[in-house]
Amino acid sequence: MPVRIAVIPAAGRGTRFLPATKVVPKELLPVFDTPSLQHTVDEAIGAGIEHVILVSNRAKPAIEVFAETATGGARITVVYQDSPRGLGHAVECARELVGEDPFAVLLPDELMGDSSHLRDLIAEHQASGRTAIGLKRVPRDEVSAYGCITPDGNPDSTGRVVVRDVVEKPKMTDAPSDLVIIGRYVFGHDLFDFLASLKPAANGELQLSDAIGDMARLGKVNGVLISCTRHDTGTPMGMLTASIDAALSRADTGSQLRSWLEARLRGR
Repeated sequence: MPVRIAVIPAAGRGTRFLPATKVVPKELLPVFDTPSLQHTVDEAIGAGIEHVILVSNRAKPAIEVFAETATGGARITVVYQDSPRGLGHAVECARELVGEDPFAVLLPDELMGDSSHLRDLIAEHQASGRTAIGLKRVPRDEVSAYGCITPDGNPDSTGRVVVRDVVEKPKMTDAPSDLVIIGRYVFGHDLFDFLASLKPAANGELQLSDAIGDMARLGKVNGVLISCTRHDTGTPMGMLTASIDAALSRADTGSQLRSWLEARLRGR
């Protein structure tokens, strides 16, 4: 079945971006001259998504305004997660709108250079019938910041691998691999059954990675290595570097910015 629905969790408080997020939701902070969330919506549309479900909270009315005015052609609907109960709960808030269809989940803290990785995940889900999750190799000393997978062997020539288990933020010495989960996923409707049976983690939240681990141990998850550029915009520095790269890639600003940066660095 074609994947035409995407869920984008956008209910976070954005505390790393204070004081800016006192007045502007983190997801609407600009990457150069475009709201970060618009980049994520555009990525989804480029992969064939027709209905985007934004999971927000009622303290962020600007997200509703964005949904009403965003460009690109997809239908955008807002649902609410008014208490911060974790990423798994945020996805569960979209259950009624998703219905019985397969769907993608895109975390807006990660900006991809294009839609190719999401298209790969959709193709993998359609071919295998399994959950498909985005993966990236990282240095061993960085695995503790991510969900880390236990792979069944090495990724094949197309970057695909069966996922046997997931360990959330392991110590470097305990990590089962250097393959970590990035914020792109494609699920069937069965995810909601796994979410419904989750027990809260130590912090009281329902973790999406715990549901994926439960599915993986039953042989229901494949991973696909990312093949496009990616920016982690969950920190101010990440947002800054994404903005610089966005401006450098543009015909109307790239040359001017590059010249200014070169002159500025020579003057240090």
